[in-house]
Amino acid sequence: MALKIRLTRGGAKKRPYYRIIVAEATAPRDGRFIEKLGAYNPMLPKEHADRVVLNAERVKHWLSVGAQPTDRVARMLGAAGVIPAPKYRETPTQSAPKKKAQERAKAAAAAAAAAE
Repeated sequence: MALKIRLTRGGAKKRPYYRIIVAEATAPRDGRFIEKLGAYNPMLPKEHADRVVLNAERVKHWLSVGAQPTDRVARMLGAAGVIPAPKYRETPTQSAPKKKAQERAKAAAAAAAAAE
């Protein structure tokens, strides 16, 4: 039985509200779960205290039992200091300019600097 710590959606249309839960990996997103660990309200400002509410003691218990957090929940747990914050690249390397485009940009910048 693989366990996940993940979000389940609630709230009205265009007014999302999420619960942070522990569920089996095969359970539906808004279906059966084992335990509610907290809540996440994306409608509140980022600095608001009630945006992410966690029961850190229970989260640590489920992590010790072997539950794996999803990417989004791992980010929240890292911000709360429950687990080490995961590392995310800001921009994907695939969309970065390629080698020739970087050389052209460097040459254009050098020409603009020489013109001044």
